[in-house]
Amino acid sequence: MPNFFLDNEDIKFLFSHLDVAHAAEITEEGFKFHKEFDFAPENAADAVDNYRRLLEMIGELAGEQIAPTSEETDKVGNTLNADGSVTRAPGIAKAIELLGQAEMMGFTLPYRFGGLNCPNLVYTMTNEMISRADASLMNIYGLQGIAETINAFASEEIKQEYLPDMSNGKKTGAMVLTEPDAGSDLQAIKTRAYQDKDGNWFVQGVKRFITNGCGEVLLVMARSEPEIAGGRGISLLVVDRGPRVKIRRLENKLGIHGSPTCEIFFDDAPGKLIGERQRGLVPYVASLMNGARIGIAAQALGLGEAAYRVAREYAHSRKQYGTSIENFPALRELISDMHVDVQAARTMTYFASYCVDVELGATRQLEFGNVPDGDHKKELRATARKFSRANGMLTPMSKYYASEMSMRLANGAMAVMGGSGYMKDYPVERYLRDSRITTIYEGTTQLQVVAAVRAVSSGTANTLIEELLTKKAWPAEFASQVEQMQQGKALLVKAIEFVKAQSGTEYMDLMGRKLVDMAMYLIVGALFLDQATASETKKAVLNRWLFWRMPELRMNYEVITSGNRSAITDFDVLAGPVPTLQ
Repeated sequence: MPNFFLDNEDIKFLFSHLDVAHAAEITEEGFKFHKEFDFAPENAADAVDNYRRLLEMIGELAGEQIAPTSEETDKVGNTLNADGSVTRAPGIAKAIELLGQAEMMGFTLPYRFGGLNCPNLVYTMTNEMISRADASLMNIYGLQGIAETINAFASEEIKQEYLPDMSNGKKTGAMVLTEPDAGSDLQAIKTRAYQDKDGNWFVQGVKRFITNGCGEVLLVMARSEPEIAGGRGISLLVVDRGPRVKIRRLENKLGIHGSPTCEIFFDDAPGKLIGERQRGLVPYVASLMNGARIGIAAQALGLGEAAYRVAREYAHSRKQYGTSIENFPALRELISDMHVDVQAARTMTYFASYCVDVELGATRQLEFGNVPDGDHKKELRATARKFSRANGMLTPMSKYYASEMSMRLANGAMAVMGGSGYMKDYPVERYLRDSRITTIYEGTTQLQVVAAVRAVSSGTANTLIEELLTKKAWPAEFASQVEQMQQGKALLVKAIEFVKAQSGTEYMDLMGRKLVDMAMYLIVGALFLDQATASETKKAVLNRWLFWRMPELRMNYEVITSGNRSAITDFDVLAGPVPTLQ
């Protein structure tokens, strides 16, 4: 029977290769919870064993229960009923029920709320497997960051009211941010939050493109200070689905048909303030969005893995001119690079998830661990600062690379399959439709580049690359690979210096994607290098990655240091006149 964990050698390798035991020690806070909850792990070995069993359970559920319903889900979609309620596709509804029964809907929540208290790294692995089975379901299962936000910032009363039912799957949530006139520019929202004379909060306004907007727990970003423009006037509230919350429409989308995308009208809907007023955008939603970026990266990983597998099997079994088409050199190159591409995205995303765990662990100890003054507190502060800087770069990089990868692999799979891939007889056309949204929601690719390039230009990428390349004494057989990446890092430094020497920020915005790409190629290369010391397979992957990406890095350097601004200065000529649309 299919199991999406056991059949994926790369996920199994990374689970063994990454320091999951350290992530467990951080998340379990020294395994102190075992004293209160006998089912909590008592040591690192116990925790890692638990995580492996959870991954096998999710892998089995994804392969046996969810994947078989994905085609029907894509066809059926969701239904907006006359009373404003939404009926989900049968496969999605059943999957939510099964995940709730298996206690998987509170994957990262504390034990005291019925959660599993797992590291983000392990949760990311499950998100990938769920997405490979049905990317639509991940848009509900993967919204557990809403519960995490409530746990991190809400009052104890609010936590007790919502988190147990979110852990057991009785309630699902939604991030209610976007408005018709405020997409990525969240500081421009107009939805209003106000209090009556008794101090009760209410929400008035319209939100659009809300994933799982029919959920029971709605985290709504609204303007609580109408006299204050920008982000400082915004607060975050939790609103229950009820008679004052009206689903006005379900969007008719290209893909992820099993995920209900709603337009919502809040008609003086009662709400509860999360944390402090005026902190809705920063830090509350900013924290939520960082988690969401990793979630979408994992969704893209699942889609990319699914597309690669279909292409690989088809190329092996399809005969043309008396041989399998996998024997054609051009297809060999395409399929090889597809497999390396998904491994690169997985490596980046899992590493970012691990770094998030380290940052959160240090922050939790500083805030709640009663750490006495001294060297340990200084060490924790240094760790929190270091990983906060790294994660500010790694999370948008992961979302950017993985989402673009999923598009490449879906296109590649269709190229391998030709006309058959274009037909609905195979799932590739669905993967192509589903993957497109990963480059758009939770911040477009362009916005991920904007978020990452400032960290790259400030030296965060160089520091990380140097740390990864010098973390150990590499075997002599890897000397040339290390030298290639050191040379690439020197070019990255020169490129950054050139960009920073230009006046204003226009040139950095123009060359941002190329700078970020240079940094990502080196980060992934360094991570592959570490993996190659433990796996013969990864040696081949590392060499292919460097063969493929180092020439691109050098090309990007040449383009960046050319100083060419023609896309800006000659825009009217190059873009042509604005057409008259009929």
